[in-house]
Amino acid sequence: MTTIGVNYGQALYSLAVEQGQASQILSQLQVLQESFSKEPDFVRLLSAANISKTERCKVLDDSFRDQVHPYVLNFLKLLTQKGHIRQFDSCVNAFRQQHYIDQDILEVLAVSAVEMTQDQQQRLQEKLAAITGKAIVLNCRVDKTCLGGLRLDYDGKRVDGTVKHRLEDISKMLKNTVL
Repeated sequence: MTTIGVNYGQALYSLAVEQGQASQILSQLQVLQESFSKEPDFVRLLSAANISKTERCKVLDDSFRDQVHPYVLNFLKLLTQKGHIRQFDSCVNAFRQQHYIDQDILEVLAVSAVEMTQDQQQRLQEKLAAITGKAIVLNCRVDKTCLGGLRLDYDGKRVDGTVKHRLEDISKMLKNTVL
């Protein structure tokens, strides 16, 4: 996260908490984050120097008025006016991180060689919640190079139970074995 993202994201978060709207605003920010990642030209338009700030804010009004919370719309306008709209991802990440800390939520990335079923995801989520004592937001990703097993990334830690990792460990051990 950038300094700008942290400062702006936490400022919006403080306002949202003060108004009791943090969950609703986070949800809308995440939808916009996903939309902007799919349509990067929209963000380029909002940061185009050859279009006046007033016109760029009008684009935001036309696109999002009555679609998102007024705080979210005003936040987008502020970022656009200050020339920081390209920092939107970082702002959302800072907002989400603070919300998760305050709500005792742990975000976990689970990487497996094949897609996990809903039942497997549910069981993993429940087991992690029991171990950590926190609510779990589970993000799953498929990486065929894992070969099998599961890797969990959370809170700056990695628990790697993949076949690939175990084979690498065996390889290192064999290289260090003196015959």
